[in-house]
Amino acid sequence: MLVSRVARLRSVMTHAGYDAVLLLGMVNIRYLCGFCGTDGALVVTHNQVFFLTDSRYTSQAKQQVDATEIVEYSDKLQAVGSVLRDTLNNRGSKVGFESKLVSVDQFQRLEKECSACGFIAADDEIVGLRQIKDDDEIVCLTQAAHLNHLAWSRLLPEIKTGSSEADIALELEFILRKLGGEDKAFDFIVASGERGAMPHGVASSRQLQRGDLVTVDFGTKWQGYHSDETVTFGVGEVSHQLRKIYDVVLEAHDRALSSIELSASAREIDNVARQYIAEQGYGSYFGHGLGHGVGLEVHEAPVISPRSEVLLQAGMVFTIEPGIYIPGVGGVRIEDTVVLTDDGCRCLTQCPKHYLAIS
Repeated sequence: MLVSRVARLRSVMTHAGYDAVLLLGMVNIRYLCGFCGTDGALVVTHNQVFFLTDSRYTSQAKQQVDATEIVEYSDKLQAVGSVLRDTLNNRGSKVGFESKLVSVDQFQRLEKECSACGFIAADDEIVGLRQIKDDDEIVCLTQAAHLNHLAWSRLLPEIKTGSSEADIALELEFILRKLGGEDKAFDFIVASGERGAMPHGVASSRQLQRGDLVTVDFGTKWQGYHSDETVTFGVGEVSHQLRKIYDVVLEAHDRALSSIELSASAREIDNVARQYIAEQGYGSYFGHGLGHGVGLEVHEAPVISPRSEVLLQAGMVFTIEPGIYIPGVGGVRIEDTVVLTDDGCRCLTQCPKHYLAIS
């Protein structure tokens, strides 16, 4: 059991008045106990931890999870109800749960199985735990980012006019796997030419042509933790308009990085990049938030956007990814993943972000 994380959860439970927390989301379960199977449940009280799973994972759970008891079930919610009833003797016990991950049907079953308990949404508290990374998590995130750098360094010299977007995506995934990446973090985005105006332009059969800008958004996983990085490069000589867009996005990216500090609000960081892009006349072409947290999920808290009131804290890991997307012309996005520490902000991703054109 990852003792320090459970201790932090119990501190949250005390503050919120929970007698127990029930977790059904596998990412949150992995975060708290290290189990990396695909089915299970975790019940944490102030002095006990119960891990529940089916027969497929009982042996795996005994190897990965340090719990008070490992319970094998044939009916998950029935088993959860039994554990809660046996553990929480007082009528009116408060159980925090992931309301955003539980269906109405599951919730009704839980209420039926444990009618003496009051189930209370604990999503914010659980999100709050995971958005502050510990040293072990940062090691994993750093390694995932390092694999990005190694893979891109190997692939870039092989890219040429006539390479297809799909070929680039497939070869990048293959290299990352060969380097030890567990899986791709998401469907890679490779968008060239006018397709670059699509922020999520999944790789197509289009072949790279001279004069294109090409945006590649990619990442891998290392021990469950993700990397996320975007590079944009030219194919031969690009138009003055495209080069101008690149320079504006790079400057917005660099200004945002320089503005990151403890206790700054996420909205303030977003505004640094957004305001600069607007001043250069491209404000209407930057429609998404500046960034998002990265961890066991590739998109998690904190959100870096115009609406985010989150105050940045040491241990937060998030992306900075301004972009400009002009329909009929093309687009640019430049993205790094950073960690905020007591000593400042450090980029985990290391692919060069200065302008580069392949011959």
